[in-house]
Amino acid sequence: MPRSPRATCAVRLIDRRTGQTHRVNGSPLVIFTRNPAEAVADLLEGRDPTVWEARVEPIGAP
Repeated sequence: MPRSPRATCAVRLIDRRTGQTHRVNGSPLVIFTRNPAEAVADLLEGRDPTVWEARVEPIGAP
């Protein structure tokens, strides 16, 4: 059975206190992936969920 292609998503780490995307050396931390659940888990691992959230944004058409 063929697998249907998953849409590519941008996953961003957001600081709940400011609403801004977390930056590393001045660049926004964004992961482009076809497996957003895995990217969210990786970004939030070891982080305080009261301070951090991950936002998933689909890119283009599915």
